[in-house]
Amino acid sequence: MDKYLKSCETEFWSNVFRAELEYALQELKGVKDVLSVGCGPAVIEAGLAEHGFNVTGLDISKEALRRAPDSVRAIVGSAGNMVFSDSCFDAVIYIASMQFIEDYRKAVKETARVLKTGGKLLAMLLNTESDFFKNKSSNPTSYVNRIRHTDLKEIERAIAEHFSVRTEYFLGIRDEKIFQTQDSRLASLYIIKGNKIE
Repeated sequence: MDKYLKSCETEFWSNVFRAELEYALQELKGVKDVLSVGCGPAVIEAGLAEHGFNVTGLDISKEALRRAPDSVRAIVGSAGNMVFSDSCFDAVIYIASMQFIEDYRKAVKETARVLKTGGKLLAMLLNTESDFFKNKSSNPTSYVNRIRHTDLKEIERAIAEHFSVRTEYFLGIRDEKIFQTQDSRLASLYIIKGNKIE
C-alpha cells in the first residue's frame, strides 16, 4: 500500500487522477450523495469531497481504507453484498475497480438497489485494448495483471440490464503524456455511464 501511495504522488499519476476527477465532476453535476465502490485509499474521492459531495467509500481492504481521508466516510465491505439500505445514493462510481471485483454482476445489481430513482452510475473501466494496458500487462508486477474481467462488452451488457447506458473512450496515454482521444487504441479508459431503469 505504501508503494501504491508513493506512486500516486508522481507527476504522471497526479495528472491521471486530476483528469479522472475532472471527468467525474462533470458527470456528477446535480448529485449530492456518492458511493465509490472499490475506492482503495480514496485519492479521487477526497477531491470529490473537497467539491462538496457527500462521499462514502466502500472497499474490502481495511488497510486501504485506513489511508482514506476523514472527508470520506469509509466502509469495509463487499461490492456484491452492500451494507446500505435501498435507494440511498444519488450516484455510484467505480474508478477502475469493477474489473477487479470477483462477481461484478452482483455488484451491478447491488448498485441498482442502493441508487435512488434515476440515480447515476459511472464506471471507469481499464481499456484492455489500449496500448497503455498492453504495455502495463507486459510487466509481471503491474497491478493490471490482477484484473479479473477483460471483456468490456460483456460488462456493458450486464450493466444495461439495470441501466440506460452510454459509453465513450477517455484519457489517451502515450509515454506518460495524457491527452483527449476517442481512439480505442490510445484511450486508457472505457467509460460506461448509466441511469437506473425503474
